[in-house]
Amino acid sequence: MKIKELLFGPIPKQTESEYAELDLSQYEEVIEPEPAETYIRVAELSNLDGIADLKKEIYEGNIVVVDISAIKRDQMMLERALQDLHDVVSDVGGDIAGLDDDLVITTPTGIKIDRSRIGGR
Repeated sequence: MKIKELLFGPIPKQTESEYAELDLSQYEEVIEPEPAETYIRVAELSNLDGIADLKKEIYEGNIVVVDISAIKRDQMMLERALQDLHDVVSDVGGDIAGLDDDLVITTPTGIKIDRSRIGGR
């Protein structure tokens, strides 16, 4: 018997089903900024005023992931925003698709979204 077990009692074995917290900070370090041709930008759309900034990013050749959860309750605003984004990606030859109920991804010229999944179901 180990000393730790004598002092504190038997140590329960960890099972795979137990939650394990991962520290991902070591993978999120900031690397010296280098210019890139395309950036992935993340945006939250809370009203139609934000559409202009999203259009600018798409025209500049960036991929934009848009959180639309704040406008989902207003069906007219949601449809108008999605139509505006669709028009921009059509104009530049990009693509647009939903990632889930609250996220939309838009891509610029030359980047298409493959709608099939890799692995899983």
